[in-house]
Amino acid sequence: MRVIISSGGTVEKIDEVRGISNFATGSLGCLTAEAYLEAGHEVIYLSAPQAKRPESHNSLKIIDITNVDSLIKAMQAEVPRADVIIHSMAVSDYRPVFMTDLESLPADFPVQKLTELQVKQEKKTASSAEQQIILLEKTPKVIKLIKNWNPKAILVAFKLLVGVSQEELLTVAKAKRDEAQADFILANDLEQISKDQHQAWLIDKSDQMTKLQTKAEIAQALVAQTEEALHG
Repeated sequence: MRVIISSGGTVEKIDEVRGISNFATGSLGCLTAEAYLEAGHEVIYLSAPQAKRPESHNSLKIIDITNVDSLIKAMQAEVPRADVIIHSMAVSDYRPVFMTDLESLPADFPVQKLTELQVKQEKKTASSAEQQIILLEKTPKVIKLIKNWNPKAILVAFKLLVGVSQEELLTVAKAKRDEAQADFILANDLEQISKDQHQAWLIDKSDQMTKLQTKAEIAQALVAQTEEALHG
């Protein structure tokens, strides 16, 4: 199988030295890539340079991802030729489009006018102001584009929530699976993740669920269930 795995997190630049990102390390994506390689599959690994990566392998191709735009570009090029897509990357939901210090705005400045402003093309934003305003815009939902690029590929989506009931987690995850037209979704709660534990549920299109307890179990389950889904 030709498998695409997105891992780690994206960074959206504020200026040349600052950005908005998240805490994703790429640990699960790295383990998953290693599991597919060990099973004899080809892996295209899309990850941020700072994310964990598998060791060099003849069947491994690594593509550096910085922001959402670079992820979309890589996905567009690679997804049409893929059999399986494991989209575990923590993708930025918003990106900066404008930043200014609060004192630069007149007291009667209408907030809605901010939407008319353009990105400041500065190499480094001044740090002298006590307060700054950042205007963010929503980024494209990459997970919703994947099946448009390759309807036949097996798609695994991920849903991470924090401190919710199991019922809510599974309900939200199933809704995201259906919205993304994914074949599987991995539902997990940040409060159930630690160094030695990663509790999660892998849910297929018929709502069959596999409960998993560690990253290693998750990686092996992904390999086994996507192999079965693709080859029957």
